[in-house]
Amino acid sequence: MGDLARIFKAYDVRGVVPDEFDEAAAEAVGAAFAEVTGAESCVVAHDMRESSVPLSRAFIRGAVSRGVHVIDAGLGSTDLLYYASGSLDLPGVMFTASHNPAQYNGMKMCHAGAVPVGTDTGLTAIRDRAAELLGTDLGEPTGSVVEKDLLQGYADHLRTLVDLSAIRPLKVVVDAGNAMGGYTVPAVFDGLPLELTPLFFELDGTFPNHEANPLEPDNIRDLQKAVLETGADIGLAFDGDADRCWVVDERGESVSPSVITALVAVRELAKHPGSTIIHNLITSLAVPEIVTEHGGKPERTRVGHSFIKAEMARTGAVFGGEHSAHYYFRDFWFADSGMLAALHVLAALGEQDGPLSELLSSYSRYHASGEINSTVPDQGAALGAVRRVFADRGTFDELDGLTVTGSGWWFNLRASNTEPLLRLNAEAAEQSTMTAIRDEVLAVVRGDAK
Repeated sequence: MGDLARIFKAYDVRGVVPDEFDEAAAEAVGAAFAEVTGAESCVVAHDMRESSVPLSRAFIRGAVSRGVHVIDAGLGSTDLLYYASGSLDLPGVMFTASHNPAQYNGMKMCHAGAVPVGTDTGLTAIRDRAAELLGTDLGEPTGSVVEKDLLQGYADHLRTLVDLSAIRPLKVVVDAGNAMGGYTVPAVFDGLPLELTPLFFELDGTFPNHEANPLEPDNIRDLQKAVLETGADIGLAFDGDADRCWVVDERGESVSPSVITALVAVRELAKHPGSTIIHNLITSLAVPEIVTEHGGKPERTRVGHSFIKAEMARTGAVFGGEHSAHYYFRDFWFADSGMLAALHVLAALGEQDGPLSELLSSYSRYHASGEINSTVPDQGAALGAVRRVFADRGTFDELDGLTVTGSGWWFNLRASNTEPLLRLNAEAAEQSTMTAIRDEVLAVVRGDAK
């Protein structure tokens, strides 16, 4: 399989350019994508990375060699690509490496209607066929290419999904991280009663200010500082392809994605009473509690967008949220959109007079550790040691890794799919309990237990 096996992941393609991923590979994948999906037409978009234009053009050459009519949407966020795939009912490909450093690039693919292409839904077949085509003459182009600007249609569509008519004027700081939020935010926010302070809106795939990964605390320092300096009501940070959104309140405090999940869930349940809400198993226990209190049906899944999207489709869930700040909407073809989540938060804040911290206080009920990674050569042995230590202290659940639930606390310990890491998330009603459980598990995992 050569290098292609290295860059094809569980539900996307990602690698270092050009060592692992180059134009020849992109062209072969374009032809393979056309053959495997059987598409007569598809839509392609790309982020602001320096390698994205040549890679996307190579993919288009490959697709056109198989007779496909390609709509080239040009610059876009990943959720703009999902909008294109959903509204045009076409398969789509987004060229992005999301929050990865500048030397990376990749592809996110979907079937018509923004249905994800993953290992079990075509990605393996595309990889195998691309490996066969790599380095061969793909022949003359028999398809066609047309450029189409979809930004305004995307912005207009999002604003039909959230009622912003009653919001008060708000001061908002947005950190785009020199990435795609700098392209989409002005179009989506245009005409709203928002006083916008933009940070790093200049598109620059070298990320000169900080990486476009708001999950890392260092990457939201500028946002937190600007919120306090400007007296803003809220701060928003988007990742590289702007499909994730991180929220900072008026105090400059980071807001847990579990809190945002609960807030948006309540809003969606108000519109769709009794609906199912999806949450992954390391989301705060407050989420299923609040969903149930508001008449909804919480559904727990494994970590990862392929599992979330599959469960949303199976259950018809109206909304789903993850600890990683991915938010999924039935009204958006079950796809994730950081911008749509941001609009929900702005609407909720703007419909009442209090500060964001006060609005969100009722959605935050527990103390969480956040995700803590430990490098562990033998993950199985470490998990076994934790099982023995906690054997008589709680109930065990192995939906995804090991979840142990005790009186007023729980933790989940799961292995990384790609690295020799164990990831710990712990939560408790009391800060001291959470700290004690966290430290005890880490001591066992890292071999420090007495």
